[in-house]
Amino acid sequence: MDGEDIYAPGVDVVTLRGQVGMVFQKPNPFPKSIFENIAYGPKIHGLAESKDELEEIVVKSLNKAGLFDEVKDRMQAPATGLSGGQQQRLCIARAIAINPEVLLMDEPCSALDPIASARIEDLMWELKENYTIIIVTHSMQQASRVSQQTGFFHMGVLAEVGSTEQIFQNPVDTRTRDYITGRFG
Repeated sequence: MDGEDIYAPGVDVVTLRGQVGMVFQKPNPFPKSIFENIAYGPKIHGLAESKDELEEIVVKSLNKAGLFDEVKDRMQAPATGLSGGQQQRLCIARAIAINPEVLLMDEPCSALDPIASARIEDLMWELKENYTIIIVTHSMQQASRVSQQTGFFHMGVLAEVGSTEQIFQNPVDTRTRDYITGRFG
């Protein structure tokens, strides 16, 4: 990241975790309140000097994730009581609360219904203005809808990378072409 090997022996993983927000395929809210789920990262990283600053970060993050209006009256309720789509947006809010450089999303819609998936995809379009988003997906349709650059990995090797339009309309590597056209995968 930024030209440095994140696996190098001297890398400070706490600093790295502040630079990269992660969202997993299955929503994984902490068994805490909605507020505490979002406040956790900023507390650990020392991003708020007062309770007011912490509340501001929580509200801002929930707003960015398109969830605040749905939960503003129940901030102390358990996050596990939210729907699957709401939980995933909560996890996105939790990830961006630390203001990372990169937001890594691993199959963020795989456990969601089409309506919740569309909300997450819309959210990705909004967040791309402020974050570098890396999304791992097996859904070719989703990749073509939400990405600007696409990389195709085959057997752990980066086979091809380019603009999404180029990858989907005129792939250079035969492995990419075969996957895009459904010959395998």
